[in-house]
Amino acid sequence: MDKTKKKRILVVEDENHIAEGLRLNLSLQGYEVSVALDGITALQQLKKFRPDLVVLDIMLPGIDGYTVLKSIRVENERLPVLILSARGAPDDKVKGFSYGTDDYLVKPFDLEEFLLRVKRLLTRVAWNIDPGDIDESKVSPVPKKYTFGCNEINFEMSTAACKNKTISLTEQELKLLKLFILNRGKPLSRNTLLEIGWGYTGKTETRTVDNFIVRFRKYFEDNPKKPQYFKSLRSVGYVFDYEQEIVTSEK
Repeated sequence: MDKTKKKRILVVEDENHIAEGLRLNLSLQGYEVSVALDGITALQQLKKFRPDLVVLDIMLPGIDGYTVLKSIRVENERLPVLILSARGAPDDKVKGFSYGTDDYLVKPFDLEEFLLRVKRLLTRVAWNIDPGDIDESKVSPVPKKYTFGCNEINFEMSTAACKNKTISLTEQELKLLKLFILNRGKPLSRNTLLEIGWGYTGKTETRTVDNFIVRFRKYFEDNPKKPQYFKSLRSVGYVFDYEQEIVTSEK
């Protein structure tokens, strides 16, 4: 890998003058910078731009920064995230760190301090990960293969072995399965699933989540009408319930 390659930073900030100021100063430090002015654009840029670090505001139009952060952590546990927000109350910081941010800086901020924090986060990642040989199993909090009951999901191959057959899984199915596995035993509301899985915000009248659950039950349950794994919780949502987890990893 070319060690002179510029590090990529995604700035998620809805105030254009702040976003452009950050872009300018980060660019002067030698970074390649992309700006997203809202949460939906941020989720799109994460896939297209593939940043090495995310600078994330919390108060965003549409999807807020916390939802963006939760979506990031479903896909990548190690991507460094620096929250840059005017919300500086202790509860806000605790919430940010509980959702997986690596650092938290309150506006108004000192530019030199901000640049030092960015440099520190990128340096820390360089220590922990060999950029020339990244193992995806170390980046994602979900292993390459996940087994429950007689079912095995292969996230690397985008397939699942179940009921004596192998099926191909879509990108959205894989993302939703990761979300359930990461929250095994925890109730997930439809709104939470829609926000993190599809970027919907607020109360949305849609059967999207229910349709995916029907599909998962058809794939993985011995009796879809009496589900053992993907269970409904009345007035709440769904829960992935599995007593004994068996994880396999490639040698």
